[in-house]
Amino acid sequence: MSTEKKEPQRRIERLLEIVARLRGENGCPWDREQTLDSLKRFLIEESYEVLEAIESGHPQRHCEELGDVLLQVVLQARIREEQGAFTFDDVLETLTQKLVRRHPHVFGDARVADAREVLKNWERIKAAERGKDGDSTLESLPRHLPALQRAEQVQSRAARHGFDWDSAAGVVAKIDEEVREIKEALAAQPDRAAEEIGDLLFAVVNLCRHLGIHPEEALNRSTARFVERFRKMQTLAQEAGRTFAECSPAEMDAYWEAVKNAENSHHG
Repeated sequence: MSTEKKEPQRRIERLLEIVARLRGENGCPWDREQTLDSLKRFLIEESYEVLEAIESGHPQRHCEELGDVLLQVVLQARIREEQGAFTFDDVLETLTQKLVRRHPHVFGDARVADAREVLKNWERIKAAERGKDGDSTLESLPRHLPALQRAEQVQSRAARHGFDWDSAAGVVAKIDEEVREIKEALAAQPDRAAEEIGDLLFAVVNLCRHLGIHPEEALNRSTARFVERFRKMQTLAQEAGRTFAECSPAEMDAYWEAVKNAENSHHG
């Protein structure tokens, strides 16, 4: 990372100048043809790359990926400026005002006991800003959120209004109930299976929330573990002189158990 010292304001101005030139008449053809719609997927992709950078543990990579996300923000603001809607400076000013307004316990005279109370105040202030009552906060969640994340946020907001299970044990009982309903649906009304499976997933997310587990991360870890085990199964088949596709279901199960036993021995 460069040790050259520049004024932060000048760095921002330089970035805005570069993006304006890329979007200008003699700029980059690719940048010039981008629209708000075409940029949507890049913002999502860059955000996920930031998460991977965090998990990698490499600060320089994290720094670079944060820059890529910032570029998406600047590009979108530039397009809006070209439309005469707002500028990047307006984005900064809006954010600054929002942070001050929604933290009255820091910038005002309000008092809070803990982080939970901070969140309650945050939701109350948001509702007041939008001219809606607190009951409307569930509908205000972005519809493009990943399903697990959206379910978790819906449950969290409902809980802040007092609608929640008393303990994780109640959620576990609900999960058992949903599994029974899936079995009943498969036996008598298969067309209801999708609805019942959705209820089960919603209950599992609720359990994760009560246990302080992030459902998206938990599922990603399980998926990564499955991928690694599957790779090792294929390796065992190759070592036996066969392709994995040639193996019978019983042989595949045997390889799976062998891989799991090896993991247990290593951790034990």
